[in-house]
Amino acid sequence: MTPGTVVVPCFNEASRLDRPAFLALARQPGVRLLFVDDGSTDGTAKLIEGLAAEAETIDVLVLPKNQGKGEAVRQGMRLALDRGVTVVGYFDADLSTPTDECVRLMAVLDDPDVEVVLGSRIAMLGTHIDRQALRHYASRAFATGASIALRCAIYDTQCGAKFFRRSAALEAALESGFTSRWAFDVELIGRLMIGTPGVPGLPLESIKEVPLLSWTHVAGSKLHPAAMFRAAAQLGKIGWVLEEARRRVR
Repeated sequence: MTPGTVVVPCFNEASRLDRPAFLALARQPGVRLLFVDDGSTDGTAKLIEGLAAEAETIDVLVLPKNQGKGEAVRQGMRLALDRGVTVVGYFDADLSTPTDECVRLMAVLDDPDVEVVLGSRIAMLGTHIDRQALRHYASRAFATGASIALRCAIYDTQCGAKFFRRSAALEAALESGFTSRWAFDVELIGRLMIGTPGVPGLPLESIKEVPLLSWTHVAGSKLHPAAMFRAAAQLGKIGWVLEEARRRVR
């Protein structure tokens, strides 16, 4: 497996962070963790600094104030790329996606034709996808809007398990902040596909969705129903932003 850094955005995760699981992940060959504390007001910073003291493959970035998951991910990925990594991605702090799935998704990038790996929560035989019914149906509606904005069919843009091969397109996509704190995944994927006037986008066939074998809803999610509706409402603005980007590269 190509060595890589996993960015873990954290906001008030002190009661949910699974120390043993993350320590075990950090000791996997080729895996480095970068916890980003997004202005937590509980004991999260102390907890992740303690983890970093226990494993030399764990780093910590502390943001002075809460800026939202999208910005925490962006800053963490930029820092990892600045340090020269070849593969970088992000993973939810609640481990709704198990750590063994993290390693499995990273390994997909061993294929030189794959630039982006998106974990996808598809309930089918042979998998264990435990999602609340309301969230599942809301996500299907969201996925329809996201596919319209992206001009391609993607089943699950919002799964918090994604990995990327270092590229000029990725570096350009992370240069500026995202439109939405929560629906940033859609804009990130769009930026990668569209590119900029000086950097070509990635071909669609280099972006691969991989069905997860296991995913479990974890209580205490920061994405409350009101935030879910706000994120959906922001899809229109994200779609407009991506259309503007397309016009600039023509």
